[in-house]
Amino acid sequence: MTTQVHPVDEKLPLGRLTALGLQHVLVMYAGAVAVPLIVGRALNLTPDQVSQLISADLFVCGLVTLIQAWGATQWFGIKLPVMMGVTFAAVAPMVSMAQATSGTAGAGLIFGAVIGAGVVSILIAPLVSRMLRFFPPVVTGTIIAVIGISLMRVGINWIFGNPVGPTAPNVVNPEYTKWLSEAQAMAGAPGSSLPPLPQGLKLMPTVPNPKYADLTGVGISGLVLVSILVIARFAKGFIANISVLLGIIIGAVVAAAMGLMTFEKVGKAPWLDIVLPLSIAMPIFDPILILTMTLVMIVVMIESTGMFLALGEMTDRHISQKDLERGLRTDGLGTLIGGIFNTFPYTSFSQNVGLVAVTGVKSRFVCVAGGVILIVLGILPKMGALVESLPTVVLGGAGLVMFGMVAATGIRILSAVDFKTNRSNAMIVAVSIGVGMIPLVAPQFRQWMPHAIHPLIESGILLSSIAAVLLNVFFNGASGDTSAAVEAARQAEAH
Repeated sequence: MTTQVHPVDEKLPLGRLTALGLQHVLVMYAGAVAVPLIVGRALNLTPDQVSQLISADLFVCGLVTLIQAWGATQWFGIKLPVMMGVTFAAVAPMVSMAQATSGTAGAGLIFGAVIGAGVVSILIAPLVSRMLRFFPPVVTGTIIAVIGISLMRVGINWIFGNPVGPTAPNVVNPEYTKWLSEAQAMAGAPGSSLPPLPQGLKLMPTVPNPKYADLTGVGISGLVLVSILVIARFAKGFIANISVLLGIIIGAVVAAAMGLMTFEKVGKAPWLDIVLPLSIAMPIFDPILILTMTLVMIVVMIESTGMFLALGEMTDRHISQKDLERGLRTDGLGTLIGGIFNTFPYTSFSQNVGLVAVTGVKSRFVCVAGGVILIVLGILPKMGALVESLPTVVLGGAGLVMFGMVAATGIRILSAVDFKTNRSNAMIVAVSIGVGMIPLVAPQFRQWMPHAIHPLIESGILLSSIAAVLLNVFFNGASGDTSAAVEAARQAEAH
């Protein structure tokens, strides 16, 4: 008598397994490499260091995917067709940390926060399902919408230029700079009657910067965006699923043809290199930053819960409480490993759930194959160098789609909220989104507040999360029925 193998545990022929695994990698690739690019450039790391971030990110994506899909001991791995990647939910807090402290010092603070949040997430994984009642659709939808809105400015800055630095909208008039230098030299000359220049005196940038909103770059971003839209509209199945990646490739080809993208860094990068822990910066542990990242991880694990339940239904496998705990614990373990390897928080990548539905293949070993492919890509530095060489204008058009889809997911969840008979829900959404916009619109609002709480309040996502949870408890209470929260988390699978 033969025991029938469940489709999730089916082992496919090697050739088919590799092809399907590569499909999963391609679907998640654009999202996976976007986060190290955003954070690395926000930290003002060198191109080589950003390439290292990308390689380490791909390597850890693969490693943690193996743990989640294959399983590791009785504690880790939900053993479903799941791919792991960096969560966009952590980007805004990390960019805020990078803006407060740049360079390797800022990187150390981020990695310390990621490691700390990973440890805490592993410990609280069993408690997360009990916290579902605090995250009904009105809360989850608001938080995800604010995440998308907060990230939109990153995509917009990729298109036009960062508000500070060499691509700022205005630069200092060089004639003024020359005059100030001469005045400073005269003031310092022996016997000069001129008073010394005030400490910290700086000239205001008043001259329009030709590098900002360059029409060539804007045109390339537009081409990428149009390419993505056309592919998504007219292509079917797998090709439609990788429309963002194909749009980036089209933009890169055009940028290279116009001389805006060079391959010198790719040529200098070695073919093979081992990804080592702590290769960019040693972690620095700040309790407030760890708390900030932990709050992000709680939101991420709530989303993962819904995604696991949806995937269980899709693959006809019952997901028990213990299975959920193993999956969520692996989110925490992935984040811990990410911090150790100098990358970022990891979560189950729900973009790939749609691919399971498209292909009809439910085997978790497809994602195991995808994990192996990601590990191989991670130890090929030329891949990291190639991604780092992409001009930001190429990424800008894709960023509008990627980050806008996050906001759209939040809006979709909110569409299921009862606003007609429960007017308090509108108040919760209105105030929470308004609070979340404070750091975006008035980034210096915290200048007279204690510096110890700055990392906690400079993220609009965290402010919005706290406001939404507290307001929901105030207006609606904390119901013991978690079905609505689970349904909201399921709807977040497009995030």
